[in-house]
Amino acid sequence: MSEFTRAEVCAAACADAWRGDGEIMAGPMGLTPSIGARLARATFEPGLLLSDGEATLVAGVWAVDAPPPATAEGWVPFRTIFDLLATGRRHVMMGPSQIDRYGNANISAIGDFARPKRQLLGVRGAPGNTVNHPTSYWVPKHTTRTFVERVDVVCGVGNDSAAAAGPSASRFHELRRVVTNLAVLDFGGPGGTMRLVSVHPGVTVEEVTANTGFDLHVDGEVPETRTPTDEELVLIREVIDPNGRRDREVPA
Repeated sequence: MSEFTRAEVCAAACADAWRGDGEIMAGPMGLTPSIGARLARATFEPGLLLSDGEATLVAGVWAVDAPPPATAEGWVPFRTIFDLLATGRRHVMMGPSQIDRYGNANISAIGDFARPKRQLLGVRGAPGNTVNHPTSYWVPKHTTRTFVERVDVVCGVGNDSAAAAGPSASRFHELRRVVTNLAVLDFGGPGGTMRLVSVHPGVTVEEVTANTGFDLHVDGEVPETRTPTDEELVLIREVIDPNGRRDREVPA
């Protein structure tokens, strides 16, 4: 089972964002991050906590388009989420509409905030997430419309914004990874800027940089993103996403 799709590479890359986290609550937002979090728990991070999206931590691994298992591991009412958030015991993967070189993320509005061209979700929990616990991002379509020189509204706090705000924002601020349909990135560039970590099979460095609206830090020769193992492919195809929803988000 050596053949794989781009969507499966992305799912494994999202899973790797939680590698080493241990017993904390995963907060995957969206399809591919959800596949990744469940894949991580089924393989190298068995202690990872997963919610049913309401008020229960559930056991096992289940399909993204099926009801969660009936076996409960714990109770997490809404107020408990804030306890986990404030104590750093959660790692979310959010989906930005815009993100810049320092990791400032926008999910609120496109254009002038006083009179936006597009109204989006609103700031929501992005500031609290980014200043209290690890945060990663998933971008299903890597283009210059998403990777911008400067975001229109700072919702998720980037490295420069956290430093400017001082210890209240920077003390527990930790941006981990950005996974896209083209590559894996982190913030290991100069001054906490975005760095290209790996390119997915079949993608070139030039393709990634051409689709990024700022100068992306490239540190020497860029490796290829790891491919899913046979075990991971079985889990993705037969357990977690048997109906192939991943291929509609990231076409082969």
